[in-house]
Amino acid sequence: MSKKDSLQVDNQRLAEAWARTLPTVLNASDRAEVKADEAEANVIRIHIATAGRSNYSFDFKCTYVDSREVQVELIDVEREGTAVDERTDVIQTLVDDYVRHIHECAQQLHAFTHS
Repeated sequence: MSKKDSLQVDNQRLAEAWARTLPTVLNASDRAEVKADEAEANVIRIHIATAGRSNYSFDFKCTYVDSREVQVELIDVEREGTAVDERTDVIQTLVDDYVRHIHECAQQLHAFTHS
């Protein structure tokens, strides 16, 4: 008997909790914006802008599979507003790093999402 537990938190409140928590797990110089997805209640959109000369920005779709587990998908990478090749080692390293930080943030929010 396995009961799938679904996310029971309003996604606007969820996005606000993420907006407060995500900066605590990112590099201090990175900027993050978190928005509730208007089409899917279990999805938040994350935009991360790197600091420094690289001027990269990353867009992620973060889907709650259940109240604890998130699936993170890279949507787009840009540099100064222009799409860049996501397959380079530099970009892949940054993406892996940000995905790890996003999972870390989700773990910190377990008490909030798993109620």
